[in-house]
Amino acid sequence: MRAVVLALTVAFVGDETVLTALEFAAGKTYVYKYETLILGGLPEEGLARAGLNFTSKVLISAQGQNNYMLKLENYEFYEYNGIWPQEKFVKASTLTSELAGQFDKAVKFEYAGGMVDKMYAPQGVSPMVLNIYRGILGVLQLNIKKTHNVYELQEAGTQGICKTLYAISEDEKAERILLTKTRDMNHCQEKVIRDMGLAYTEKCVKCQDDIKNLRGTTTYSYILKEVEGGVEVQDVRAIELIQFSPFSEKKGAAQMETRQSLIFQEYRQSGMTPISAQYVHHGSLKYEIPTELIHTPIQMIKTGSKNPLVMFQIDEILKHLVTHNEETVHEDAPMKFVELFQLLRKMKHEDLANLWKKYINMPAYRRWLLDSITVTATPASLQFFKDQLLAKQPLANQHQVEQPTIFEVAQALIGSIHMVAANDESLELFRMVINNEQFKEKPLQREILLLGYGTMIYRHCAEMAACSAELPKPIYDHFTKTELEKEENVILYLKALGNAGHPASLKKISKYLPIHGTAATNQPTKVHAEAIMAMRNIAKKEPRMVQEYALQLFMDKALPPELRMLSCIVMFETRPPMALVITLANIVKREKNLQVASFTYSHMKSLTRSTSPIHASLAAACNVALRILGPQLDRLSLRYSRAIHMETYNSPYMLGAAASAFYINDAATILPKSIMAKTRAYIAGAAADILEFGVRTEGLQEALLKNPSLLDNADRINKMKRVISALSQWRSQPNSKPLASFYVKIFGQEVAYANIDKTLIDHAIGVRLGREAVQTLQEGASYHFAKPLLITEVRRILPTIAGIPMELGLYTAAVTAAKIKVAASITPALLDNFALADLWQKDIRLNTEIRPSAVANSFAVMGVNTAYVQAALVTRAKLNFTSPVKIAASLNMQEERFKIEALPVAVPETFAAAEVESFATTRMSDETAPKLNPIIPVKRSQSRSAEIRTSKIASSAAFSSKSSEILSQEEQAARQNQSRVLKKKYCSKLVGVGLKACLKVATQNVGYLQDAALYKVAGRHAVALSFKPIEGENVEKLEMEVGVGQKAAEKLIKQITLSQEAIREGRPILMKLKRILVPNVGNSSSSSSSSSSTSISSSSSSSSSSGSSRSRSRRRSSSNSSSSSSSSSSSSSSSSSSSSSSSSSSSSSSSSVRSSIRSSSSASSLASLFSGSSSSSSSSSRHSRNKFLGSEAAILAVVFRAVKANNKMQGYQVTTYLDKPTARLQVILAPLAVDYNWKVCADGVLSSEHKAMARFRWGPECSKYDTTVTAETGLVGKKPAARLRVHWKRISSTLKHYAKMASKGIPSRMLSDLFRGKDRNSTKQISLTVFKASDRSLEFIWKTLRRNVYRLHLPVNLPFDIRRLFNDSVDDIISNAGAAECLATQEAMKTFNNRTYSNKTPQSCYQILAADCTDDLKFIVLLKKDDPEHNHINIKIADIDVDLYSRNSEMVVEINSREIPIRSQSYQHPTAIKVRQIGEGISVVAPKYGLTEVYFEKSSWKIKVADWMKGQTCGLCGKADGEIRQEYRTPSGRLAKNEESHALSWVVPGKSCRDANECRLKHESVRLEKQVDIRGQNTRCYSVEPVLRCLPGCFPVKTSKVNIGFHCLPAGESSNKKTAGSNSTRKSSEDLRESADAHIACRCTAQCV
Repeated sequence: MRAVVLALTVAFVGDETVLTALEFAAGKTYVYKYETLILGGLPEEGLARAGLNFTSKVLISAQGQNNYMLKLENYEFYEYNGIWPQEKFVKASTLTSELAGQFDKAVKFEYAGGMVDKMYAPQGVSPMVLNIYRGILGVLQLNIKKTHNVYELQEAGTQGICKTLYAISEDEKAERILLTKTRDMNHCQEKVIRDMGLAYTEKCVKCQDDIKNLRGTTTYSYILKEVEGGVEVQDVRAIELIQFSPFSEKKGAAQMETRQSLIFQEYRQSGMTPISAQYVHHGSLKYEIPTELIHTPIQMIKTGSKNPLVMFQIDEILKHLVTHNEETVHEDAPMKFVELFQLLRKMKHEDLANLWKKYINMPAYRRWLLDSITVTATPASLQFFKDQLLAKQPLANQHQVEQPTIFEVAQALIGSIHMVAANDESLELFRMVINNEQFKEKPLQREILLLGYGTMIYRHCAEMAACSAELPKPIYDHFTKTELEKEENVILYLKALGNAGHPASLKKISKYLPIHGTAATNQPTKVHAEAIMAMRNIAKKEPRMVQEYALQLFMDKALPPELRMLSCIVMFETRPPMALVITLANIVKREKNLQVASFTYSHMKSLTRSTSPIHASLAAACNVALRILGPQLDRLSLRYSRAIHMETYNSPYMLGAAASAFYINDAATILPKSIMAKTRAYIAGAAADILEFGVRTEGLQEALLKNPSLLDNADRINKMKRVISALSQWRSQPNSKPLASFYVKIFGQEVAYANIDKTLIDHAIGVRLGREAVQTLQEGASYHFAKPLLITEVRRILPTIAGIPMELGLYTAAVTAAKIKVAASITPALLDNFALADLWQKDIRLNTEIRPSAVANSFAVMGVNTAYVQAALVTRAKLNFTSPVKIAASLNMQEERFKIEALPVAVPETFAAAEVESFATTRMSDETAPKLNPIIPVKRSQSRSAEIRTSKIASSAAFSSKSSEILSQEEQAARQNQSRVLKKKYCSKLVGVGLKACLKVATQNVGYLQDAALYKVAGRHAVALSFKPIEGENVEKLEMEVGVGQKAAEKLIKQITLSQEAIREGRPILMKLKRILVPNVGNSSSSSSSSSSTSISSSSSSSSSSGSSRSRSRRRSSSNSSSSSSSSSSSSSSSSSSSSSSSSSSSSSSSSVRSSIRSSSSASSLASLFSGSSSSSSSSSRHSRNKFLGSEAAILAVVFRAVKANNKMQGYQVTTYLDKPTARLQVILAPLAVDYNWKVCADGVLSSEHKAMARFRWGPECSKYDTTVTAETGLVGKKPAARLRVHWKRISSTLKHYAKMASKGIPSRMLSDLFRGKDRNSTKQISLTVFKASDRSLEFIWKTLRRNVYRLHLPVNLPFDIRRLFNDSVDDIISNAGAAECLATQEAMKTFNNRTYSNKTPQSCYQILAADCTDDLKFIVLLKKDDPEHNHINIKIADIDVDLYSRNSEMVVEINSREIPIRSQSYQHPTAIKVRQIGEGISVVAPKYGLTEVYFEKSSWKIKVADWMKGQTCGLCGKADGEIRQEYRTPSGRLAKNEESHALSWVVPGKSCRDANECRLKHESVRLEKQVDIRGQNTRCYSVEPVLRCLPGCFPVKTSKVNIGFHCLPAGESSNKKTAGSNSTRKSSEDLRESADAHIACRCTAQCV
């Protein structure tokens, strides 16, 4: 093997060609013919392309050692715009003459070793000409190695330092050396590229690993001739290909092809004579991006260059925009707007100021001008805002000019901040404004500009490889130390730093992070939250730095759960590695706070479903973490905090979208602590956060439900403080403010935030309501709104080998407008000092006309874009929309009528239209309009153009663009003919409104060439929606009129008369409805109705299956029961016996049903579900005797109609009828057309308190289709239940179709987890039975159309007790919704969080069961046991004490020590506290104080607190925050290890043993009796938890062992430290746990104190 390697090595070395650098001999001038072609478009022939061609002679002469001169002669530009390769190149004489003066000046360059170094040019040579010279010199860049034939290196060129491959061979016959050089522009170290409008995007490197949407490569072919001292260039051919697609390459790509040729022609024996000019150094071969390109997007229009001409154009454009956009937006408005801001970009700030002074007193012109200056994005615009909008105007000027509104200033500043170039000049202007003292006097502008300066820093650093650490310094200096003591200033400070996202500001932000041991721990939680969220933008640049802080905060279990969850959000936004994710999983596995555990688990789980490449590694790591955690946390209810991340990504199209929502709660309440939502988009290998908003509810729920006026009672607070002050180490919880706050972020930058408080709400209401608004409406008001928008301006500029820049751009401009006219008439007229309530007594008519419209233009560009010439492939999209509306509304509350009219308006020919067209365009600087050629030719040329300029490079380009197969003319014509225009028109007549709607679609694309997305977009597409009046069906107006009450019948246009239908006998369901609706027809003995339970049993049994003998016997039993009940109920005297008979029969059947359901038996067992009964023997008297109730019973009439010129009725009428004596409701929908008898009838009746039936019929005279719905309540065993049953006689096929579609849409896997049982259903009906499984959960029995019976349980706890549905009012149900419940019996106690344990209550001592632990102290509930069977409840609330206890088996209520009789009537306190007797117990209700209910019986009690109190309570019942792992909290906030320590810590200690009714216990720290050896040292240990001990002078008679923690001190320390016990050791660490005696009952001696 070694021999083979050696032989190959020798052969390789032996075949080497020894070369040196290119040689240009002194005293000679080398003349070359140079040509370059740059052409853009799709690669196939027969489509339009646009490009440039440049030819010249290149003269190179040596001027000294390594110094050379280059000059051009016979230069000429040509443009190409047409079908390739059929059209001809056209001379661009204007461009040639415009640059002639610059090309006549020779340039100098340094050249050594084949490498171009420095370049010099005379003054006055533009960057564009210099770059063309660089393109020529780039051909001479040769890095030839003498010892290698094939080698690879990083070589400098016009596009940067890129990976380059050399291959050298020798043609011995021709005595020429062939060299090939290939540059891979996808692997460049210092690539020359300029992106604009992409600062907010995040590059997805992984998205571009396998699929790229931008690729580029260049190959050079050299023919060299050896000469003495080196080699000479004889011929060079270069081809560069850059292809781009918004999708992946497989979906098609457009290309920019550049060709170069440099061919040696002759020697001139004399060198070139240098010109007399001062040469300036212009860098090296590296391309220089001209500054004028930065603010010059693709110019489809001509703009002036001289100031007078520019001013004239601006005036004309402003006049056009104002005058042509009053009613609707003109179709040219977006392009005029683009033209306007391009002109403004050429102006200095002095010129802008002069324009502003000219139009400041003309509001319409001023708004257009201000919106245009906003998007100019130049430093001059910032200077204008600083001088004109932010500076304090002199008082004299304030009276002379009309100042812009706050809204105008705010939107202009925000828009300008996000559009202006973030360069050094702009940043310096911002610093000047921020440092201005008068700036602080304007709070709104101050917030906008500070947030904006942070945004500017972020954008500036996004474009720079290194960012100065001094950039955030103006934010630091803006706030003094005193100002940062205020919370609102700190929040603004952190938000500004968060927008900046500068890594250097992380140290400043960390000062407000709640890190243990820092001063920031004393800051409010809101400040901590803002500091954590301020790290998110820093995480995009320095994820490792942020991960350290986020992990530290997440691990700190002493922090509020909200802050830890915010740290989790920040952590995952850094996309942590596998190790860090697994570390989080291990922390969560031991986490005791379920809010944090649920949030983190759900966040990980949602991220596993991520499909985008940017999250691929994180998704894999989270998948592993979930396996470690297991599924336990997935079973938590929806009230725990959750994170949701949904994402979709399509790799072939490189498109995707993601949405994240964060639900953060610190207690299991209905309203969360905060909600955040964010949307994200992926496009073309980049990602961007589009929109984010967040809301912190804070104290909103509490403010809505409680009454603050009831809480301001000093006596109440002092009384409660005396109780809790007896508890050692009491620590109150922070009180929530009744506020909410929100923020909005766009592209990851916060643009607005606000606190919502009472002042803000009052101000908002005051703006919209009031006398001035009513008076303005009466006088008539007209508003005109017009808003131009530059939605997108995204550009990427990169050089080609020709030195001419290539641009990829996307521009979208839109103009929206709306004209609103409002006028109100009120009769009789209002008085001068009227109140708003007076409007209800008036007849009000409001006329409104609104004409909204919008036009948008969007351009996608690929090609050449310079200040001198544009040649590009453009896809243009146009969208316009106009929707005029004219409405009149009238309201008269006294006459109970309301009317809305849609009046006729001038309908535009096109309601909405969209056009998309791709074309090739070229434009020279002197041309007013560009030349446009559609990418698909209108008709194919008959012959190839014979006038094509003779060009080898163009000919080779044409040949290379053909496919590998040479197509004949017939084949080419066949392919061309495949691009046919597809036109479709869809029309539909809307007779009801008298309009004909038409949708026109026309499309033509080049998809016949390649089945790819890009090819299907390229072409022409048009969609238009139009409305036209129908001839002969002219509609004058549309009306909707509502009449209520006694005058409802007057509004009826069509009188309803329903004919009696023939009902066949023998059909059970029809007979039943007939007895209800028409009781006089048929046998009178059958008119009496049975009880609800019997009816259900009878109907069920009559339709059950007869295949089983067991079911038949059950049916016979049920039928006998039904018949006996019916016969017995015919007389009122025997109704009770009938009810009892029916009940006993059903009860036995029900017991068999319960057993059958458990064993999943047949469906016939469901025939007698309900065991409750209710006699309805008098129901026949409650039913109407008429099928139609009649017009006199109408209570509501709603008429929809079209008023036509031919007086033909068109519309619908809905009438509601009510017959109160019979509890019957009837609704009839009927068309107004005289010859149309189609109707919909709904007839309902309440036959008893437990049963209601409704019949729905529709069709001609409501007789074709028939459906009956029955709703009834009863019992399943002893559980209350309700059933809804739907039975039909006949339904429409359309309804069946959609019902089947809906049933198929339910995932079978989802239902399989819910089903408890399944059986066969023999009936052809649908029924749903709901019964109570527990106090807060339901179970269902569902009979489907497929004869299946399902029993399922929904894993959702209801927010209220089901029993209250039958006993309480709606207000009580709402107040109990979401309430947390704590209860106890003699055996055990269950906390608010459903944790059960045994409670040890000391004798004669109060324990705090539940209390408001905030500073408000709204209530305290105490329990005392004088003996094991007698409880004494004391409730301290408002200014009263409520004592509840039993005496001689009777319940006693004392209020403020005075006994109150409750049996006869309830007690109502003036502060919304109610005491009443329910059953055998007493209920105390005070929902306004957060105490929903305290229910007390002899041996049990129950406490409910309102949802908004969750997390704010304390006591034996816990915090009601859902944290079952942290249930045992002591008064000091310490987490007890066992239930005994927890229970005894909440005992209210006594102060003296003299009073027999006082508690004789106290809390104290005890010393461990034995000495403990710790680390070889004897110690004495003291308890860190208080232990109950008898008061001095008392001795224990009953004790209990408790396991507590001890802190140990060396035995040799001073006695002060040994006995410090009480307070110091409770704050110390826990060294060991031992058992100690806790005193439960004490007996005192006479010597007690």
